[in-house]
Amino acid sequence: MKPAPPAVPAEEQLSPLLLERQADAATEARLRELVESLTLPQQISLLTGADVWSTTAIPEIGLGRIVMSDGPSGVRGEDFDERHDSASLPSSSALSATWSVDQAFRYGQVLGQEARRKGVHAVLGPTINLHRSPLGGRHFECMSEDPLLTARMAAGYVAGVQSMGVGATPKHYIANEAETERFTADSVVAERPLRELYLAAFEEAVTEAKAWLVMSSYNSINGTTASENELLKTPLCTEWGFDGVVVSDWTGIRSTEASANARQDLEMPGPNGNWGPKLLSAVEEGRVSRAAIVEKVTRILRLAARVGALEGFQPAVSEIPAELDVRQVARDVAVRGAVLVRNEGSVLPLDTTSLHRVAVIGHNAQEARIQGGGSATVMPRHVISPLEGLQDALPGVKLSYARGAKVAEGIQPLLRTDMANPSTGGKGVRVTFLDKDGSEISGEDRYSSQLIWFGIGIPEGTAAIRASTDWTAPSSGAHHLGVATVGSIKLTVAGRTLFDGELENHTDVLGAALFFPPTFSASVEARHGQVLRIEVTYQMPTKGRSSLRTFTFGTETIVEDPQAEIAEAVQAARDADVAVVVVGTNSAVESEGFDRTDLNLPGHQDRLVEAVAAANPRTVVVVNSGAPVLMPWRERVAAILLGWFGGQEFGAAIADILLGAQEPGGRLPTTWPAAMEDVPVLSTTPVSGKVVYQEGIHIGYRAWLKKGLGQGAAPAYPFGFGLGYTTFERGTPTAPAVLTVGEDLTIEVPVRNIGKRAGREVVQVYLSREDSAVERPVRWLAGFGDIVLEPGAGGTVSVRVPSRSFAHYDGEWRTEEGTFRVLIGRHANDEEFQAVDVRVASHH
Repeated sequence: MKPAPPAVPAEEQLSPLLLERQADAATEARLRELVESLTLPQQISLLTGADVWSTTAIPEIGLGRIVMSDGPSGVRGEDFDERHDSASLPSSSALSATWSVDQAFRYGQVLGQEARRKGVHAVLGPTINLHRSPLGGRHFECMSEDPLLTARMAAGYVAGVQSMGVGATPKHYIANEAETERFTADSVVAERPLRELYLAAFEEAVTEAKAWLVMSSYNSINGTTASENELLKTPLCTEWGFDGVVVSDWTGIRSTEASANARQDLEMPGPNGNWGPKLLSAVEEGRVSRAAIVEKVTRILRLAARVGALEGFQPAVSEIPAELDVRQVARDVAVRGAVLVRNEGSVLPLDTTSLHRVAVIGHNAQEARIQGGGSATVMPRHVISPLEGLQDALPGVKLSYARGAKVAEGIQPLLRTDMANPSTGGKGVRVTFLDKDGSEISGEDRYSSQLIWFGIGIPEGTAAIRASTDWTAPSSGAHHLGVATVGSIKLTVAGRTLFDGELENHTDVLGAALFFPPTFSASVEARHGQVLRIEVTYQMPTKGRSSLRTFTFGTETIVEDPQAEIAEAVQAARDADVAVVVVGTNSAVESEGFDRTDLNLPGHQDRLVEAVAAANPRTVVVVNSGAPVLMPWRERVAAILLGWFGGQEFGAAIADILLGAQEPGGRLPTTWPAAMEDVPVLSTTPVSGKVVYQEGIHIGYRAWLKKGLGQGAAPAYPFGFGLGYTTFERGTPTAPAVLTVGEDLTIEVPVRNIGKRAGREVVQVYLSREDSAVERPVRWLAGFGDIVLEPGAGGTVSVRVPSRSFAHYDGEWRTEEGTFRVLIGRHANDEEFQAVDVRVASHH
């Protein structure tokens, strides 16, 4: 007779944690059994994409394809088709300017909701590389120069996405802070900054939010390309407990054996690449172990189970949260992320009772830049520009508009309102796919004259694509019509051929046709209201493996007399009660694929602002950029509002803030310099193929502080800075005097609103240590919290400072015992920090 099994204690019988562990173990056993039932070719097939955006399905085991889509500020889906619209949320730099994990969570939930609407299982975001240099081309797409702020916001974003049953993909792992030579650059980073800054930014997304995917980057780190790097194993898996899928950046796998023997799991896109048949041969020849393949495939199936793409397995989320109002969330984030950096004489909020005439000025006021360029691009159904937002909010006020200075460069798509589809007579473009004989294969009606196909949408056998529309001239005179693409294209207007030839790509950057294509334009005379037939024929390339096909036809803005445009704007400002000038960048300045060469506003915008401010002392400037720009006129205008790339509701949010319906809630997530030569960490250009992070742990505000604020190096606006419409006072903060090594600190800060309207206060907590035996920043962000209070109301902000904030990395995480100074302030350069000393010891 067998002895009875030991009794399970009552507390363990009822333990949800124990039951969860038992369920997880059973699920893992079933997944492993399923993996081992597959043949080696089937297993290998799951490790390379079936196409540009999805993995291979194996219906006989109940496995569907896993569909991925670019974010990170919208979910485009599997195509770039404007008919399949997507919500466009504010850029990540705007999101991080909210300094609100709750906002990040709601933002993520909207992305998860959009993904489900589009049949997407994994969102390729957030982008959480650091703002090492303001010249970084994808600065707008990243969150902050600070690792703690980035980590908290990224974790909120990931948790929000995955609460909707959709995988999030923190990217690009790791040390991918620049675009110049991004496929080959070697980021040379010492162990301490790698751990304390760049890896720390990713950590909470994995350890706290439990991300289901991570994307490896293009670059090398200390000599080894990311998809082959040991960092994919340690600390990602061994220390952080990551059990998800490491997906490559698109075309980011450069080898077969080395990458397959690393912790890289999935090669994208497919079906052609460096794995597939090559990997099958490597396994059969013993250069890659079968066990490694089994582990990778197990992780693919685990992801499929989590997102509901594997029959017989319970998805990770079975009850989807209630649907969110996408437009409201987009507007809320744009409001909460907008940063007011100047407000002389409290010109803002504008007093609508005394407003009679408002001059709205600036190219970006009418054609707002709501998102950055490259893979972040989505196609929203509608966009509210600042001009439209103010028109809607001020129906009884006379608004004038003047462009003032050209911003948009290159060929801009035609406005849908100016186009008539020759086939249907409705608004838009007729697109026809032609075979090699010129016969029609099929056709479709499109809304935009910017046409992009990436891996989907072009019928088999297509040799050429013809697009045509009947364009109505919006004014009399010369109009510059043109095309933008890489390859062979023909442009005909009113039966006259303006171009028939090759537009050559002068760069080797992948996706150059999408990011910065070569252009052609010609002047065409037309009367106001005259209708001209525009026809474009694009020849499909016969060489190259890229499946990206794109061309744009439209208008190019040519300004013969820039000063005349400025003079028109000045007159409008002089006649108005207030002038609102919207300045910003364009797609030639901020985009994936290249870094910036300077921090200037493009065109004549600085001259425009100077002239308008001289004509009207009540000049309010709204900055529409995703990253810092220089503002040499900043002391000569009444107010400056940084609106970032504000998403589809940008104009409504700007109107809310300027007119006082909402308070600007943002604080800077990155330092804004006064002059480019002052920036302590600037270059993004590799030298002999290497980007050496020689500044170590001192980037962003840390580098500014190390350089010394008293030596003419003060930024225009420091990290964490932001004004509001009310005033707060703080009481005496309280914190324990002694902490044990490894113990979190909680600091309580009393706050009271002593102003006349409701507002939000962001409490920022920094640490410093002057007598340290370890090199440290002058001070570093250790925690933050916020509170919203009505006039006269008070409350307490409780800020948790994690024990890690006291630690430094030296082969392992170590905490130097002794006294740290806790600084409570409003930004990194606050001259009125409240200080509390806390001693950290092995024992109390």
